[in-house]
Amino acid sequence: MDVKQVRELLRSIPLTTAKGTPDLGGLRDRAAIATLVFTAARAGAVAKLRRQDFITDGRQHYLRLDEKGGKVRSIPCRTDLQQYIDEYLAVIGVVDPRTPLFLSLVRRTETMSGRGLTENDLLRMLKRRIKAAGLPAGVFKCHSLRASTATDLLEQGVELADVQFLLGHSDPRTTKLYDRRKMQVTRNIVERISI
Repeated sequence: MDVKQVRELLRSIPLTTAKGTPDLGGLRDRAAIATLVFTAARAGAVAKLRRQDFITDGRQHYLRLDEKGGKVRSIPCRTDLQQYIDEYLAVIGVVDPRTPLFLSLVRRTETMSGRGLTENDLLRMLKRRIKAAGLPAGVFKCHSLRASTATDLLEQGVELADVQFLLGHSDPRTTKLYDRRKMQVTRNIVERISI
């Protein structure tokens, strides 16, 4: 997914219902997708987030992620990500710090179930939102957002080691697998075919 598609996806999510009330699912989905994008976290780590994992030191907000391999990492929240999560939390009014950060909805209602989204729930939600945004359906997964973030940073000239640290990889060869910059067929390549 390129930068334009990710922006289009985030913008396409409705935040109010037809009645003009806050759309709980829309606010939650925008915050969850933005979390996947702006932290480059795996869906499993985002699904494990609790209210207590959205923390502040008085100056800045962080998400404390329980990553693969038992790693726990704190990733600073961008201003817009913090705003998306704050808007979502203000509407649902979560107080208990042990409550899952991203709650599921009771079927076809605007009522939160109290149960957190699973990794599979995040994938189904992302596929629904991609389809609703008119983006290519069936192509992208939650991990696609992780690769999009890594590629975007590398295209901007961010050092591979810094992207590796963000992704939580211990080996730079793993990070290079997320680099989609070179995965393009250009006219220059096809013009060089000597047949």
